[in-house]
Amino acid sequence: MSSIVKILRVVADPNRLRILLLLEREELSVAELQEILAMGQSTISTHLSQLKQAGLVEDRRTGKNNLYRLKRENGAGVLAELLNQARHELPESKPDQAAVKRVLRKRQDKMRAFFDDVAGRFGRSYVPGKSWKSVAEALLKLMPPMVIADLGAGEGAFSLLLAQRAKQVIAVDTSARMVEVARQQAKRQGVKNLDYRLGDMEELPIADATVDLVFFSQSLHHALHPERAVAEAWRILKPGGRIAILDLAKHRFEEARELYADEWLGFSEVELESAMEKARFHGIEISVVHKEAEAPHFQTLLAVADKR
Repeated sequence: MSSIVKILRVVADPNRLRILLLLEREELSVAELQEILAMGQSTISTHLSQLKQAGLVEDRRTGKNNLYRLKRENGAGVLAELLNQARHELPESKPDQAAVKRVLRKRQDKMRAFFDDVAGRFGRSYVPGKSWKSVAEALLKLMPPMVIADLGAGEGAFSLLLAQRAKQVIAVDTSARMVEVARQQAKRQGVKNLDYRLGDMEELPIADATVDLVFFSQSLHHALHPERAVAEAWRILKPGGRIAILDLAKHRFEEARELYADEWLGFSEVELESAMEKARFHGIEISVVHKEAEAPHFQTLLAVADKR
């Protein structure tokens, strides 16, 4: 802890008091302090160096700049009293605080200018930390605990996400190897509310009216009879339950049959709506939620509906 004598000696200078009053409320760079105080860079740096040596100021690196702030631990009681007195006695105190607001507005203007520049193409640009997986995880945390069926679940990546919040996830896949891999993965991660079952989407190993939410996530186009799979979803849903289908919009990329074992080359909105209506779903909503920029330009449809 700095001695009271050292503190008093350092803050005897009115300009250093002005700097302390500014740093009491905001972290500021040397350039920002220059703008506020109308002093040269070397003068500001000298004052900051003396304040740091007295243990009254600290800094942190951010990008190309150092941001300075008040270090309250040393001589806190004495310093607080001195600053409170200086706030009333220094004629520059109020103008300095007004100047701080202008400087902070410039920081915000710089950020706004960036977003103004990328507006209209922001979603197509890389943004650190922004991913659909992180968005999905956030949304899943907001879901109420339910019994969810993930149909055509594959290795269970989506099922594992759902299990974070669900009361129970029943994941169904027709591949015995997929089921085994997924079960082992769930076991390694200690997930106990994920029940992986071997079965067909058209003859589900799930009892009637036991599920709150049914998901087909890029799986319906593997069904031999998509309408039967949708009807099975209706059967296992409780009254008031919901169905959600994420699948490819109809396309002409024939290679998908060999590359991905696709039975159907996607679906039109009319086809999905017809299948859901025949299964007695209500409140059907269908929309394109994603378009791939690269050939063959796959599009993803989202269809949701309710069982009354």
